[in-house]
Amino acid sequence: MEVCEISDAKQISYLLSVACQHPMDHEKTILQTVNPYNEDPHAKEFGITFENKLTIVKGRVLPPPVLKFNDQGKVKEFLPKVGKWNMRLKQMVKGGEVNTWACINFASDITHAAAVAFCDELAVMCVISGMNFKGDPVLPLVNAKPNHVRPFLKKHYQRFMEILRPLHKELDLLIVILPDKNGTLYGDIKRICETDLGLVSQCCLAKHVLKMKPQYLTNIALKINMKVGGRNTVLLDAVVGNLPRVSNTPTIIFGADVSHPHHGEGRSSPSIAAVVASQDWPEVTNYAGLVRPQARHEEIIQGLFNENDCGSGCISGGMIKEHLISFMRSTGHIPRRIIFYRDVVSKGRLNMVLEHELSAIKKACASLDPIYNPQVTIIMVQKQHHTRLFAGNYGVGSTIFQSGNVLPGTVVDKEICHPTDFDFYLCSHAGTKGVSRPVRYHVLWDENNFTANALQILTNHLCYTDARCTSSVSIVPPV
Repeated sequence: MEVCEISDAKQISYLLSVACQHPMDHEKTILQTVNPYNEDPHAKEFGITFENKLTIVKGRVLPPPVLKFNDQGKVKEFLPKVGKWNMRLKQMVKGGEVNTWACINFASDITHAAAVAFCDELAVMCVISGMNFKGDPVLPLVNAKPNHVRPFLKKHYQRFMEILRPLHKELDLLIVILPDKNGTLYGDIKRICETDLGLVSQCCLAKHVLKMKPQYLTNIALKINMKVGGRNTVLLDAVVGNLPRVSNTPTIIFGADVSHPHHGEGRSSPSIAAVVASQDWPEVTNYAGLVRPQARHEEIIQGLFNENDCGSGCISGGMIKEHLISFMRSTGHIPRRIIFYRDVVSKGRLNMVLEHELSAIKKACASLDPIYNPQVTIIMVQKQHHTRLFAGNYGVGSTIFQSGNVLPGTVVDKEICHPTDFDFYLCSHAGTKGVSRPVRYHVLWDENNFTANALQILTNHLCYTDARCTSSVSIVPPV
């Protein structure tokens, strides 16, 4: 194995441009690659021929959901066009509060005046978008060097708290300006703020601070609002009770994945299982997350349910039970449906995952009440595959303008899908570069009796609820 290090930014840009071919050019490249195989002597010997065209499949484009915004804004409802929208004339459904905040600048190329101007513009954007954001920081902006991050953050946190503690207040937000090439600085800051200090932080790169584009400020405002307990937008169908299988019965939506250590990280590095779950109903836009370490390269999530014998009896716990209790406390409802989106595992372990994780979900429910048995649907979500969808024609209206990709909401559930299993391919986002990769959703277990249409619409609608951007995303947000 050889390692190639590319230091020239122009070369990287060139490689990306080659990889991001227009769908029409990519289609031609595929056909040109296949053609020579018809002349291959080995293929002829076995009577193998290759058709000089792509497989033709039938699909449909699901309609986008109508988004609901705050009634205080001029635009209260909006139908996204080609998977995108903006916050112009709109306000967040529920604006969060930031009464106390501060800013630390680690970027040496950002002047004090530029950093202050950025914070002022960001505060104005937060207010315009519907937040209650106080304009003045607790202390004037602080310039810092990336060296000795931990002692520096702790020192200034103490300075902030010396002012706030007598007022019985906490620091609501810390804005951090980072250099464009920051190495491990971002991870260090997040770890210190979240685990040592218990601070909500928002990092911004220097190149964006200098430009101060309205769209960037809007995206940062959306992130801040969610971090401080606000809500950016909701689906109108959820508000009026038309979300398939969710609106009519209290429903909790889970997302689960396992991250494995990279080769070379050391044999002691564990795999990390993460499970998130919705904490509101019927809106299903706010999620809480839990993480657990587990055996290295173990794909089955071990921490969904566990029992500990303490001598006087068994104490049950686990991530599923914690999320169910949290859901009940925040909504006042007992979930009667569980929809579990699970990041895909290898084919050979699908049955093992279904057997173990479905059993863990059932046991977690029974540990709350022996007769509590909600209906469970488990859906595997596969992003890494080689299937691509090309438009039958590249005319106006049938593809995304300029990029040539299929329209967001394009779904295929025939021809290229499993002949007996319940699965489908959904391209829920508007691909702007290269060829969009659809996501395969494979239903392993379904006690909620979803129809194909209902599950496809629900999944596509959820892709419009990501809190970090004003566009539909390529994969269902819980995952």
